[in-house]
Amino acid sequence: MYKPAAELHLDMTLVVPALERFLKREVAHAGSSGLILGISGGVDSAVVAALAAAAVGPANVTGLWLPYHDTTDLGYASAVAERFGVELQEFSIAPMVDVYLEQAGKVDDVRRGNLCARARMLALFDHSRARKALVCGTGNKTEILLGYFTIFGDGASSLAPLADLYKGQVYQLAAHLGVPQAVIDRVPTAGLWAGQTDEGDLGFTYAEVDRYLYYLVEKGETPEQLKKRGFGVEFQRRVVGRVNANLFKRKIPIVAHVSGKTITKPIELPAVF
Repeated sequence: MYKPAAELHLDMTLVVPALERFLKREVAHAGSSGLILGISGGVDSAVVAALAAAAVGPANVTGLWLPYHDTTDLGYASAVAERFGVELQEFSIAPMVDVYLEQAGKVDDVRRGNLCARARMLALFDHSRARKALVCGTGNKTEILLGYFTIFGDGASSLAPLADLYKGQVYQLAAHLGVPQAVIDRVPTAGLWAGQTDEGDLGFTYAEVDRYLYYLVEKGETPEQLKKRGFGVEFQRRVVGRVNANLFKRKIPIVAHVSGKTITKPIELPAVF
């Protein structure tokens, strides 16, 4: 299990109530009936399921298990749903993915993985419409900064409760909220293809990159200061290069500004009586 550095310590008495208030407030503001999320059996979706159940009540939370053939394990997802009392539905994305792949021809693992991620979000948003529920994202700050997500796939959601928390902080929440230990101990994977792991894709560990991003982003330290903390130049280049290269993923579609009131700026309209 990943044990986060001391720098990433969370005060649970402040963070947990704040996250639950956030979810409850946004559901009420949208006039929604609840929340829906993909429960993969990983630690991120498990934490979101726990927070959602506490915020709006388990009866108002729906989890979807969205496998592509045999790349994910239902047992982990079922354990999460049972622990927090939320409904879990199975919906295979294999038929719609495979129909497309038959026409697309030969694709590599990354393209296939991106297609699976987008198919899963398609299913979530369709079910959200049927249930009048908001789609709750499960992405964390580490992965968002690194661009380790599929744009308009797992990067798409109505709410993002973990997006300002590093991966190590998600693990802290998991332990505090009572996520099943088997889920906490599980090797992080998106289940996009057989044998795929998050750290294998990234080329470094969450523990290493979390600590680096904390000092780089939160503390604003220079490359020289970070080098003194033991972060090699090549490692820094790889991480910063990845953060910069994926900046576009963290923005809404870039709009050509030709007026003084573009959709990317807040526009407050008066009430109509």
